[in-house]
Amino acid sequence: MEALSPNRKHTLLVVLLATLITMAVGQGTRLGFYRTSCPRVESIVQSAVQSAIRSNPAMAPGLLRMFFHDCFVNGCDASILLDGSSSEKTAAPNSLLRGFEVIDAAKTQLETACPGVVSCADILALAARDSVVQTGGTGWPVPLGRRDGLVSRAADTANLPAFNDPVSVQVRKFTDKGLNTQDLVALSGAHTIGTVACALFTYRLYNFNNTNGPDPTIDTAFLPTLRNLCPNGGDGTRRVDLDTGSVGRFDNSYYSNLRNRRGVLESDAALWNDPTTQRFVNRFLGVRGLLGLTFNVEFGRSMIKMGNIEVKTGTQGEIRRVCTATN
Repeated sequence: MEALSPNRKHTLLVVLLATLITMAVGQGTRLGFYRTSCPRVESIVQSAVQSAIRSNPAMAPGLLRMFFHDCFVNGCDASILLDGSSSEKTAAPNSLLRGFEVIDAAKTQLETACPGVVSCADILALAARDSVVQTGGTGWPVPLGRRDGLVSRAADTANLPAFNDPVSVQVRKFTDKGLNTQDLVALSGAHTIGTVACALFTYRLYNFNNTNGPDPTIDTAFLPTLRNLCPNGGDGTRRVDLDTGSVGRFDNSYYSNLRNRRGVLESDAALWNDPTTQRFVNRFLGVRGLLGLTFNVEFGRSMIKMGNIEVKTGTQGEIRRVCTATN
């Protein structure tokens, strides 16, 4: 059989995503929502994201993570963007988020081009997609029409997936949002880009579960590398690649690292150590004997599903004039 060219492969991936979208669009979001009211919305957001990532590549995983954290707390309504003494921004899981200024820059341009039309929630959804594309991943059609929420409370972040959640807890948190186990494993693949602070995993390296030793599931050949990067009692803010050897490329190497017991976060490593999720890791790796899954296609499909969590549409919420404050 003749091999497919890279362009042909890309076209097929886009077609696959387009066919999947009809199953995921719901709750009032749709493709072409701004076709007449703000036709340049996607190009304006894309330009802002491109410029930011060129200046600072860390913006790509930052924007992707921000969208995830927004959607998992009271739905995809840009509540993560609101300022306030006890807003979601101030909560511990969100303390290291970055990329807020990228959303603000896109919003400023959109308010000039089409005032009062495009929600901050939709800007964030587009920016997450564009961050994946800018790091080598495949894009997906983003249904739009979200409206911005009026409430942002730090206390509501308590149920965000955490760095030390076992698989059972991760599955429950995803199920609560209408996402299944495949979505969990696919969306965890976002960790193919980005870094994590030593403070969130050093406990695995030295005194795991009060054993005075490391987490036994870590590859023993990988352990010295992590210990050199994060010495016991060292700088907890130092950043370490989540996907060793491929931190800036959006690809499926994250799953290879899980299989090789080189997942940095405990929650990531757990996906390989639990047979429920290991099956999906192997499918993303194309293991013989299992029905394979194409990471870029399935990631896009799961992002569309996540992007429709508890969205506000119609007359719900508002279209903010600035993303950091309600009108």
